[in-house]
Amino acid sequence: MIRVLLIAIFIIAATQVYANSADTIIVYKDARMDTLVAKQAAMNKRLMLKATGGLVKGYRIQVLSTSSRDEAFKIKSELLSKFPQQKSYVLFQSPYFKVRIGNFLKREDAEVLRTQLNNTFPFSVYVVDDMVEYTATGAIN
Repeated sequence: MIRVLLIAIFIIAATQVYANSADTIIVYKDARMDTLVAKQAAMNKRLMLKATGGLVKGYRIQVLSTSSRDEAFKIKSELLSKFPQQKSYVLFQSPYFKVRIGNFLKREDAEVLRTQLNNTFPFSVYVVDDMVEYTATGAIN
């Protein structure tokens, strides 16, 4: 009986040692998996944008902060006439009206427009963090 028990223990120990000796694993991945992962990531991004109303974290240029509503809308109309390709916004954050322009994902892109605006408007113009509109092709300008 002891002999059978010792043989059984020896066999179990030998199989454990043999199982641990395999040191290489080869994984064969189908190339279509990368395509599926990319499609799923794009779908997740679209769903996220739909949930947030198409707004993502980005940058805008703040041109003016004033307590005068009329002055804010005057500057907004000037921005629309001088930069028709950019969207401009008037925000009311009590007690100030803030005029902002552009939808940029990268700060560097916003800085390019800021330098153009500094030449046009004599008062301080600076880049601010904001939630910006986004489409599949990029930020709406």
